[in-house]
Amino acid sequence: MISTFLKQALHKAEINITDESFKKFEQYYKLLAEWNKKINLTAITKPDEVAVKHFEDSLSVLKYVDINKNAKIIDIGTGAGFPGIPLKIVRDDLNLTLLDSLSKRLVFLQDVCNELNISTQTLHSRAEEASKKAEYREKYDFAFSRAVAQLNILSELCLPYVKKGGYFVAMKGPDAGKELKNAETAITVLGGKVKRIEEFKLSDNSGRTLIIIEKIKNTPEKYPRHGSKLKTRPL
Repeated sequence: MISTFLKQALHKAEINITDESFKKFEQYYKLLAEWNKKINLTAITKPDEVAVKHFEDSLSVLKYVDINKNAKIIDIGTGAGFPGIPLKIVRDDLNLTLLDSLSKRLVFLQDVCNELNISTQTLHSRAEEASKKAEYREKYDFAFSRAVAQLNILSELCLPYVKKGGYFVAMKGPDAGKELKNAETAITVLGGKVKRIEEFKLSDNSGRTLIIIEKIKNTPEKYPRHGSKLKTRPL
């Protein structure tokens, strides 16, 4: 059922995927709808809206970001799996880690991965804690996040995962300019540099912004700070 809406959306967005991928998105949607009755995954549940606001939105990254083959990526605060799982469905070569602080969501995500026969790592942790561990710190080519935090806070949560030469991609709504201005100091202190900003519209005409930040130097060891300091005294 959702395939019809998704095909229409991706055709408008000029994004091409295989028939096999469409089948997996159909399975993904069914699991999302089923699990959403048990745990709060998303307020967006209608198939036409999920097709655009979750699936198309996630896949739009592929139009604007050149993700190298076999790239190691982490989806921080993944929630119901966006954008990580849609990217993995279309690009099975990607080495994907899904990070979330709620274990119930990760149980759902593991079920999705098993049903879709895709290989991912799930990581149960707060974002500011896992990046302190050597196995995760500055180990990823790309960090993605659709989290609702302001960009200065989000940068402190995400940039420590990115290796030098890699990228943090913040997926934002249409009014990201003010956030970016307020985050300039944080991005610099954390070792990043804004590479470019991509503004576009989804097939339903809703505005989106990708803020693509290159990691040009290592993040100082004291970052990220503890959650309370991070939020009460943002960079």
